[in-house]
Amino acid sequence: MKYDLIVIGSGPGGYVAAIRASQLGMKTALVERYNTLGGTCLNVGCIPSKALLDSSEHYHNAKEKFGLFGIKLSGLEVDMPQMIRRKNEAVEQTVSGLSFLMKKNKIDVFNGHASFLSPHRISLAKSDGSSEELEAEKFIIATGSKPIVPAAFHYDKKRVITSTEALNIEKVPGRMVVVGGGVIGLELGSVFARLGTEVEVVEFLDRIIPGMDGDCSKELMRALKKLGMKFHLRHSVTEVKPTKKGLEIGVQKRDSDESFTISADYCLVAIGRRPYTDNLGLDKAGVATDDKGRIVVDEHLRTNVAHIYAIGDVIRGAMLAHKAEEEGVFAAEVIAGQRPHINYNLIPGVVYTWPEVAGVGKTEEQLKEEGLPYKVGKFPMKALGRARASTDTDGMVKVLAHKDTDEILGVHIVGARAADMIAEAVALMEFRASAEDAARMSHPHPTYTEAMKEAALAATDGRAIHI
Repeated sequence: MKYDLIVIGSGPGGYVAAIRASQLGMKTALVERYNTLGGTCLNVGCIPSKALLDSSEHYHNAKEKFGLFGIKLSGLEVDMPQMIRRKNEAVEQTVSGLSFLMKKNKIDVFNGHASFLSPHRISLAKSDGSSEELEAEKFIIATGSKPIVPAAFHYDKKRVITSTEALNIEKVPGRMVVVGGGVIGLELGSVFARLGTEVEVVEFLDRIIPGMDGDCSKELMRALKKLGMKFHLRHSVTEVKPTKKGLEIGVQKRDSDESFTISADYCLVAIGRRPYTDNLGLDKAGVATDDKGRIVVDEHLRTNVAHIYAIGDVIRGAMLAHKAEEEGVFAAEVIAGQRPHINYNLIPGVVYTWPEVAGVGKTEEQLKEEGLPYKVGKFPMKALGRARASTDTDGMVKVLAHKDTDEILGVHIVGARAADMIAEAVALMEFRASAEDAARMSHPHPTYTEAMKEAALAATDGRAIHI
């Protein structure tokens, strides 16, 4: 079988690339190692984790807030198996939708582990032990990433787990240690904290979500502490020992001899992810990687082999599903001879805890480091009528604008529906809007987005109305 393009990997980057290539008239094949399409994001990442986040938030609100709203309940309890079933249904519906899209766009789908035999030929190792060879003029590698789990942690997928196994725990744990204060660890840690688990987070750095704006870190940590989550910043896990009843987890304070042990039912390892290019035969295709195992690409997402491209988690940059999607479209359009563009500075980052956290553009720390003159406008959610009505008063909106030109340089949000609100900031910044522009937009009342307007007003000569 010979194709114009073969896409290896069916995650958000891969399947989007395949669809766009087909739209552009290419005879396209999509290769997926597993039996279902969608990659990590749809099967064991974005979609199932959000399903559990929503389930746990509904339970938490019923337990902690319904009385305040005048709703009386009795016999409230967690049905963890049903939460897992609902999560699985959401995944199945989404994955089946992908199969429909592949048929609609006349994309041939092959299941099996792909490995290059030569620059234009791959072999597929199938689950039944058979193999098949495919040829293509062009390739896009979109094989994603896997969790990093050091050998010292004794990862057994039972008590020492990653996000993959955490999505299928069918009994609420008594205690859980989360190693890593990044997005994945905090999202899943908050799921179990809402359900009643004692959650302790061990983070080596000075703050949680270190890649986001410092004010966001402070606001989120304050909110998560209200859930009962405990944090050990500037600490590392030195050992994980299984016991008859669970685990003993050794923790060491950074730059100190101070250490202690935490007993827990589970240790969730969330210290990052690595590019997944295992047994891909990159050497046989002549494709180069860097010292971190990432595939090296140029500004056109082309590898050192001119007809092979790579996108998503296997290359440089943030490991985000929507970043991979943008790159999938970009690569397909480059192959078709078009001149697409991606502004990496305007790809937002989101943490789906509650409150949610979202940011786009420069953080205040980055602006200081780069020496750019800037001004800050902040507006607290507790001053917002809509937030008071829903009791979602944690968080704030922060607008960073150039001190001289007033151009918006960054927007950072902690609050209800921050993941949706950030799209307004992305749109404004795509068109080089000023804080004044944002401040003069009419925002419906009462909404959470009014906080964006107020923060923009605050950045424009301190003109916020409601603080």
